[in-house]
Amino acid sequence: MSYVEVPGAKVPIRMWTDPESVEDVAMQQLRNVATLPWIKGLAVMPDVHFGKGATVGSVIAMHGAVCPAAVGVDIGCGMSAVKTSLTANDLPGDLSRLRSKIEQAIPVGRGMHDDPVDPSGLYGLAARGWDDFWERFDGVAEAVKFRQERATKQMGTLGSGNHFIEFCLDESGSVWLMLHSGSRNIGKELADFHIGRAQGLSHNQGLVDRDLAVFLADTEPMREYRNDLFWAQEYAKHNRAVMMALFQNVVRKEFKKAKVTFEPVISCHHNYVAEERYDGMDLLVTRKGAIRAGSGDYGIIPGSMGTGSYIVKGLGNEKSFNSASHGAGRRMSRNAAKKRFSTKDLEDQTRGVECRKDSGVVDEIPGAYKPIEKVIDQQRDLVEVVAKLKQVICVKG
Repeated sequence: MSYVEVPGAKVPIRMWTDPESVEDVAMQQLRNVATLPWIKGLAVMPDVHFGKGATVGSVIAMHGAVCPAAVGVDIGCGMSAVKTSLTANDLPGDLSRLRSKIEQAIPVGRGMHDDPVDPSGLYGLAARGWDDFWERFDGVAEAVKFRQERATKQMGTLGSGNHFIEFCLDESGSVWLMLHSGSRNIGKELADFHIGRAQGLSHNQGLVDRDLAVFLADTEPMREYRNDLFWAQEYAKHNRAVMMALFQNVVRKEFKKAKVTFEPVISCHHNYVAEERYDGMDLLVTRKGAIRAGSGDYGIIPGSMGTGSYIVKGLGNEKSFNSASHGAGRRMSRNAAKKRFSTKDLEDQTRGVECRKDSGVVDEIPGAYKPIEKVIDQQRDLVEVVAKLKQVICVKG
């Protein structure tokens, strides 16, 4: 489908989904965003759903301002995937050992490494810029400085919620490695700090929703936010790179005889800010639950822990600010999913996948998400499908 345009106070709301299918609270958030004095455009992805301040699945282009809640609290959250030389024929009948080895190598949930990971010892990981990155921690908000040790030990860890590590097969039987994670606790604490700070600024006092508070260009609070924001985005990128290297090491050891090789890693943020130019104007574009889909840009759009995912290539549609969805998107809240589904439902919906099937992940059940095939179909003018993947192992926190 192409987009549907819904009237908004300052800009039209371009929606790559049926407006009638969007929950009322999310629709109200979109209308609220369209009232912001600095807004120049709003694009809504097919995975749209309610979030803090701004919906998940929205792309907001502003001039001279940025809204921290429109980035999301997991700054820099995103995906990485890599195609391997392995095929389905190389896999053992029982995948539980492989899943266990992955979980041993990469801490999940609130776990962290006993000691910070040394990137120089990891397969395929360029350690260039590593020392400079950590030296720049001295320049982030004083409020999070006490978290430095934790941040170093959480580098290369998964987290929980909708984050995952997967071992997948494409339609030709090739094995792919894929993972989803962000800037861990340090990114969330930076986001919470700056959202709170923005809410106290005088120019935000008349907004329809205090969670939409912004920082203005050429001010000290904006400079400090951008510094911390870009550091956290880099943390998230490093975090995925370290995890992927650890994942690749596990696979190389477990399939020694196959002498596994890997294609270049595809990686993309889906909670971030970028400086981009549209219609002759320099804009700050926030993608919250959306990926960049400029012409030729590779992206990853996952479904859920029992459905599958898509590797895509962007078509460069400027009406969406060169964006596409970040996944299937939730169709019900975590609490609603826990009330509606049982562990038996989870077992049924993840049949054939080596994964957790206990009450702790019922809120991640495939039935809590929108159908990924429909979400992909609704954005055929934003991306083209390169590969369809189906997981055989899914590691959750």
